[in-house]
Amino acid sequence: MSRPIVLIPSCTKAIGGLTFDTVGRKYSAAVAEVAECQPLLVPLGQSMADISAVLDVADAILLSGSLSNVEPRHYSDELPLDPTTVDRDRDALTLPLIRTAIERKIPLFAICRGFQELNVALGGTLHQAVHSVDGHNDHREPTDEDFEIKFGPKHQVRLEGELKAWIGKDQLTVNSLHGQGINKLAEPLIAEAFAEDGLVEAVRAPAGNAFSLGVQWHPEWRPQDNPASVALFRRFGEAARGRTAKGHAA
Repeated sequence: MSRPIVLIPSCTKAIGGLTFDTVGRKYSAAVAEVAECQPLLVPLGQSMADISAVLDVADAILLSGSLSNVEPRHYSDELPLDPTTVDRDRDALTLPLIRTAIERKIPLFAICRGFQELNVALGGTLHQAVHSVDGHNDHREPTDEDFEIKFGPKHQVRLEGELKAWIGKDQLTVNSLHGQGINKLAEPLIAEAFAEDGLVEAVRAPAGNAFSLGVQWHPEWRPQDNPASVALFRRFGEAARGRTAKGHAA
């Protein structure tokens, strides 16, 4: 039996003066090795963002983290604090892709930037710099170049709802590292994890979606060493397999 197809939209990266479509290997590896699905990278660009075509082959979608940010014009009249972090091609693909995926109840796992995209796509807003907001902690990654430190455990989150049931714990220590975060939660979304400063760290789409989860942390980092990450990726994989069995029925 063929493995379910999990689409992973790419990011834009300039290398040597040329434009590349890129995805961190840790995301595709987690999909292949833990969710036991076949990752399929989706290139960016206006001429390649055929939402209907890519969803015709999708059993599930994973939205990865990125060094880029969602451009503020999608949720406010603010200008980007750092224009170099904008990735308009990714926004052009992921935001309509999310809305269609939610409508069709396609399993969706949104991580870090993907978590923020999910909120923006459905009408929510973001803080561009969480650390500058009164009452919030600094959630940015350590400046240390050691990835074990960068992606190491950082703070606890309080779990609620279905996510609490899936993990089987009230609290979880996560490797959350991000400059932006949810300001106004999109009305359709349900908050299911909160940082110690009250910042929303996980959201779920309304009931009826087999798996539609966004997390601000990085479960794709060494997932086999983290039972909670294994639980999430395996549940995601099962949702993708369930859609395959139904033949992509709407």
